[in-house]
Amino acid sequence: PVILSMAEAKARVMAVEAVNNAAYEVMRERISYSDLVVVVLDEAGRVAMLQADTMRMNELGTRTALVAQRNLDALAATGIRIPIGSATGSRLLAGSGPSVTVNLVPMGSVTAEFVSEFTSAGINQTRHRIYLKMNTMVRMVIPTGAGQAQVSAYVPIAESIIVGQVPQTFIDTLSDQRISLVPVH
Repeated sequence: PVILSMAEAKARVMAVEAVNNAAYEVMRERISYSDLVVVVLDEAGRVAMLQADTMRMNELGTRTALVAQRNLDALAATGIRIPIGSATGSRLLAGSGPSVTVNLVPMGSVTAEFVSEFTSAGINQTRHRIYLKMNTMVRMVIPTGAGQAQVSAYVPIAESIIVGQVPQTFIDTLSDQRISLVPVH
């Protein structure tokens, strides 16, 4: 059980690294916000709508998932080596002794989906972030047992600040600070 839990921790790190490296490889072509989202303005020049380029996003997601799958397959070929001394629980023996190789088996495929997030960035500003959420499952196998780990990674892809009009009045209902509206004489 100790070897499997150590292998699971290492497998998670390696799988997240494989997924992040895939995103980096695909996104090296300098994807900008305007490549993924078209900002539509109204007659007054204000933002009226954001229109996602779904075809472009699907293409990027598919390419990234395929590269991530290739990276995970390469990890499966190398496996994870864990020193037997680490399984004893002794600090003195940790990291020593012969190693046990834990085989990694990617289960299923890597899935990729885009996630949008809108957050307040000021009194008249909204931050729009686009993430690529990638999910996969890896299985660790040793002669005495097996385990599996679900791995998810959020990779930021693009971000923009949308500036709106400054309102005539503003009431901050989320703040803990109280403002006295009683006139002082």
